[in-house]
Amino acid sequence: MTDAAYLLVHEDREYLLEPGEEFGTDLGVLEVPDDVEGGDAVETHLGTAFEVRELRGPDLFNHLERTGAPMMPRDVGLVMGHTGASGGDRVLDAGTGTGILAAYLGRAGADVTTYEVDADFAEVARGNMATAGVADRVEVRTGDLTEELDALADEDPFDVVTLDTGDAPAVVERADDLLVSGGRLAVYSPFVEGTREAALAAREAGFEGVETLETIQREMDFSDRGSRPSTAGVGHTGYLVFGRAP
Repeated sequence: MTDAAYLLVHEDREYLLEPGEEFGTDLGVLEVPDDVEGGDAVETHLGTAFEVRELRGPDLFNHLERTGAPMMPRDVGLVMGHTGASGGDRVLDAGTGTGILAAYLGRAGADVTTYEVDADFAEVARGNMATAGVADRVEVRTGDLTEELDALADEDPFDVVTLDTGDAPAVVERADDLLVSGGRLAVYSPFVEGTREAALAAREAGFEGVETLETIQREMDFSDRGSRPSTAGVGHTGYLVFGRAP
């Protein structure tokens, strides 16, 4: 990975800073050394020590610049687990957004080509990939993936295709042309209608083992009275369709 930013942590405070960066706080000014490493301690000019930590996946979700609602860690986990994306894989992604999924894939060692139709979002995502230390593994392209399918089908096939776009069913129809035999497909949608279309498109395209999951996660509350799931929120984020190319 390329040089990434670091978390500087003191008690309940944490700041995402790059080597060489200067940042002012009410505890004093932090000057991050150019050669900083995880595990170091950096003191403000007033003598308050901050621990330097290397970024982990959850830190990306909490600190990368956002251009909308990023994919939640639980959804990312399902994508990673069901596709098996790992080092050496070539991944085609669409709907980059903030780039949370692309960053996770890059940090797992995959080489990612991701498409984002909004030029401003794409530029933010490029900066986020640099912050995450994966700019050398994740190429953020500005454009509509559906307009590039013919050209991509003529290139080397991908191991994994991940989609988070409203027009995902149109890509799924051609996904077999983009994937190696046995390659994996993952489609995320916040709406059941788009999920149904993607699942049907995958089956019609001959994908094997097509399954659809709703992602729900509930926190637990523990008290002297007893233990129960939290009543705050419904815990639903969206739906995921998975399949394997024939």
